[in-house]
Formats: sequence, C-alpha cells, structure tokens
Amino acid sequence: MPQSPFPDLERPSLSQAALREALVRPGSLWSSVTVVDRTGSTNADLGAGAREGTREGAVLVAESQFAGRGRLGRLWSAPPRSGLTFSVLLRPDVPVGRQGWLPLLFGLAAATAVSRVSGVDVRLKWPNDLLAGERKLAGVLAERVDRSVVVGMGLNVTLRREELPVERAISLALAGATCTDRGELLVAVLRELAVRYREWVAADGDAEACGLRAAYLASSATVGQEVRVELPGERVLVGQATSVDRAGRLIVRADGEDHPLSVGDVVHVRAVS
Repeated sequence: MPQSPFPDLERPSLSQAALREALVRPGSLWSSVTVVDRTGSTNADLGAGAREGTREGAVLVAESQFAGRGRLGRLWSAPPRSGLTFSVLLRPDVPVGRQGWLPLLFGLAAATAVSRVSGVDVRLKWPNDLLAGERKLAGVLAERVDRSVVVGMGLNVTLRREELPVERAISLALAGATCTDRGELLVAVLRELAVRYREWVAADGDAEACGLRAAYLASSATVGQEVRVELPGERVLVGQATSVDRAGRLIVRADGEDHPLSVGDVVHVRAVS
C-alpha cells in the first residue's frame, strides 16, 4: 500500500528549534540537539561523531529508526513518530570501573521524568528496561566509544496494540498516560538526566555518595523478586534478586550464595511467575 503524503495528525513531528531553545543554554549539559527524519541507529551515528570529536552533551533524535539495536544486538523498530528514539553523548570524568552505572542512571532519570509527565507509574527492570506494570515501555543501551559513552533509549509513546513489537510490550498511550507529548517528555527526561549525571560526576562516580544507588533501588521492579537469569553458555541461575551493589551489579541469592552479575554476564533476567 502506498504511503500517505499526509502525516499522522495524532503523531506530530518534533520541533528541533523548540527543543534547542529549551535545552541548549549557557551552563547546560546539552551542547546540541539534532532531530532527523530517519536514520539507521542514533547510537551508531553519535558513536561516529564521538570519534570525530563531537562535544559532550550532543543529543540526536530520530523520528524513525530502521536499524535500532538493543542489548545483544537485538533489532528494534517502531512506526515513525510513535515513540522517542534518541541518544546522548557523554564523556564522564569518573573511574572506568564506576561507569557501569551510566545505563542505570539514564534509566532512573527517564523513569522519574516519564512518570512525572505522563502519570504512569514507571519502574526499572535491571539492567536496562523501563516497565509499566509488567510490560516493557522502553529500553536503554549504553556503548563505550573510545573514552566517551553513547547512551540511547527507545520509548514507546503512542504505539497501538497491533503495532507493539512483542507481546510483553506496552506504550504510554496504552498504559493510560495523561500526556503523550513527545517534546515535553524528551525535555523532561534530558533535564532530569542532566541533574543526575552532574551529581554522579561530582561524586566521582560513587553511586552511594550521590544517592543514585538508593534512588535506583527505590524504583526497582527487580530487587525483591524471585528471578530466572539466563547466563552465557546456556546456564540458568534461579534465586532472589536481593540488591544492586555499589558497582551496579545485580545480586542474586541462590542456594545460600550471593551471585553478583554484571550486564555483560547476563543474557536475560525475568521474574519467576
């Protein structure tokens, strides 16, 4: 079927000018905001920019993304203007060993801002998902590029039920959001992210000292649950998720022993039903 020349009026385009006016100011973390109609992957594009010297705080937003990726190289896509697909470039001056907190920090900032704007109770599934109820609302992907980190998110905003990529997904609209304005959501997420990020950097990446770890635990949908963790090599660990440690690792207690799991160790974490 040929594509209509008229835009979906329920899914208006983002205004690059309005986003820049709201976010790119003296003293702001955000140095630039670029909105493109279509690209393969905002993470890949900003990663290339990082190698070419793009300043920290660059934000790239795509109205449509055809080669988006999640963890483990999983492909991700959505109808144009139905979600928020964006990446940010950060150059954190903190010890590398503490930078594992970045995707968790990003997720916490996004969950906090989206909850505030939309009225939907958004929780965090370790390590990189935002949930509404038990369904996936958004995913976060962080990738190291030389000495910088590119962090991206795909947030389902107005997807209809038949447009959802998987059965366990949901959108803000389907979750009963009181606001689905993508511009307002993006500005709120980036402002919250800037505050959290600067507090974390000022604490030299110490998630305990800046309150990040406590805030993350308070928003976690994983900690306290019986979980089944799929590990590389087709190994499975079943136990109770008891905490997230100072390094951002999930602690799972199984057979009387605590197992600290990093993002790189884990294929999938799901609650035991």
